[in-house]
Amino acid sequence: MEVEEEPRYIEIYVDNIKYKVPENITILKALSMIGININAPCKTGGCWNCMVIANGEPVRSCITPIKNKMKINLNTTNYTPRRIVRGPQPHRIGGKASPWWEVDGVGFVEVASWVAGCNLRCPQCQNYHVTYDNVSKALSPREAAELVTSYRIVYGVRGIAVSGGEPTINRRWLVEYFRELDRLNPPRVRRHLDSNGTLLTPDYIDELVEAGCNNIGVEPKTYSLDNYMRVTGIRDRELARRYHETSWSAIKYIVDNYLDRVYLGVGLIYNSKLTTFEDIAKAGERIYNIDPNIQVTVLDYFPTFRRRDLRRPSVEEMLKVKRILEDVGLKYVIVQTSIGHFGPKNRRVY
Repeated sequence: MEVEEEPRYIEIYVDNIKYKVPENITILKALSMIGININAPCKTGGCWNCMVIANGEPVRSCITPIKNKMKINLNTTNYTPRRIVRGPQPHRIGGKASPWWEVDGVGFVEVASWVAGCNLRCPQCQNYHVTYDNVSKALSPREAAELVTSYRIVYGVRGIAVSGGEPTINRRWLVEYFRELDRLNPPRVRRHLDSNGTLLTPDYIDELVEAGCNNIGVEPKTYSLDNYMRVTGIRDRELARRYHETSWSAIKYIVDNYLDRVYLGVGLIYNSKLTTFEDIAKAGERIYNIDPNIQVTVLDYFPTFRRRDLRRPSVEEMLKVKRILEDVGLKYVIVQTSIGHFGPKNRRVY
């Protein structure tokens, strides 16, 4: 019978107080063991929200191992926030809140950047190469804003978008990023946030709008909580409920308070293995009761990472989804299909 070895303990200093913790663990784990909780929403190193100062250098506590005698400071106020950013690239279709009438499938509608890290664990994640990137260069809000603005000028587009991953999980970085975009671009430019909506509380929305965000896409994904948990991979039912309701509440809050300043889009998903036509109808009714004029985009979810058992929904299925949503009274419905996007007034974009 093998006898487990006792863990070896080392010393660390947190804000000049000495602690003993087991070796071979991350800074985040060590802090948790001594009763200090750091918000690490992605836990994969992409979002940089869990930044601390270790031996004088900013590091990601969720993936950085502790070292003996390491000096850790929790106050990062004097350090510039950072985030792994992929892109930017010009986009012909845009995101869930790109105004449908600007999209023709030929010209570029906006330039987009994608940030790493997400608080969801969707098994069929379609942006996994971005979401789980923890090795690409991290940029400050100013660096990211200057880069994407230069692309906007080169391509002559009206829109600048940030997607992910999930942009909202590093609040300080995102708010400062929109402030920089607002400083660098004229008022006519769309400054587009594409979000899962799980953290978009009223105060966060207020802060983003005041920072210059004028185009928001929110993706509650489904109507029912059970389907939402199946789609997102969140197993804690209470956490899933809170995320789901926050995203739905964000839609109503924006409609009630900011329709004169923000163009809003809502994202749903469809795949018969993850949700149902009935769920689509109920989601449509919930959106209709908020505002029938909200732009709604439905993605035909299919596997690009895991869940290889999922079959991409057929064009016929997605057109049925479109009819269901229009039948409940929604005026501006777009569905993604394998042969292009179908929008309001049967407008087809390849």
